[in-house]
Amino acid sequence: MLSPIRRKTPLTIGLLLTGVAVIANHAHADDASAKLAPEVVAAADKAETAELEAEVAECDARLAMPAVNDNSAARAAALDRRGNAHLQLGHIAEALADFDEAIKLEPRRGPGHWQRGIACYYAGQFDAGAKQFEAYQTVDSADVENVTWRYLCVARQDGVEKARETLLEVGADPRIPMHEVYELFAGRATPDKVLASARAGNPTDSELRKRLFYAQLYLGLWHEAAGRAKESLAHIRRAAVDYALPGYMHAVARVHVALRSKEPAKS
Repeated sequence: MLSPIRRKTPLTIGLLLTGVAVIANHAHADDASAKLAPEVVAAADKAETAELEAEVAECDARLAMPAVNDNSAARAAALDRRGNAHLQLGHIAEALADFDEAIKLEPRRGPGHWQRGIACYYAGQFDAGAKQFEAYQTVDSADVENVTWRYLCVARQDGVEKARETLLEVGADPRIPMHEVYELFAGRATPDKVLASARAGNPTDSELRKRLFYAQLYLGLWHEAAGRAKESLAHIRRAAVDYALPGYMHAVARVHVALRSKEPAKS
């Protein structure tokens, strides 16, 4: 999925690069070499949270301006920007409200709005989420992430069997290990195959970190679809902490851990 354009402060990037510099960009020996130090990730998350809160405040100020409120395109842009910040902060209801109003003002935003689909998922609006991801398929038919999020929505509403039966076809997604992630959700691969694909070849530490982030995130979501909450949270916590990346989906992983950690323990 393509991340929405959002400014990143030098502090946020600097903290992440500090952790990256500790583990030089050489061929990896094992998964440990790709991990970031927990204190680096915590500091980066703190900086990112402050940045996102500032983004919300700035959008609030813009939306209070008559010049913005009187211009539907400007208001939609500010709402969408604020909604993205809210979603990455874990403010699900606020994000969804902003996205819906932005799309109402500018319907052209609708089909490509995968972020709204993610908000729908965490809001428990699974039918709306599935339809949103189906719409995104008309924008990008080679995005495994989009297809898996639609699977999640269907699984939570109608069960894993139905989700697998109606899994959307997808074009070639060149990112490793996305092919194996798709095969996992289709019932034709195992978690071990996903991880083996992520480790295959001779990736640098930074490339291995990226691969393992996505492998752990989608293994966690696959377990969640099947109702295995403990396994799901363990994988997504690894994605959010051990293999943290700058970007939108890392924020989603962080939000997932925060939301699910508040829920009663399940098997």
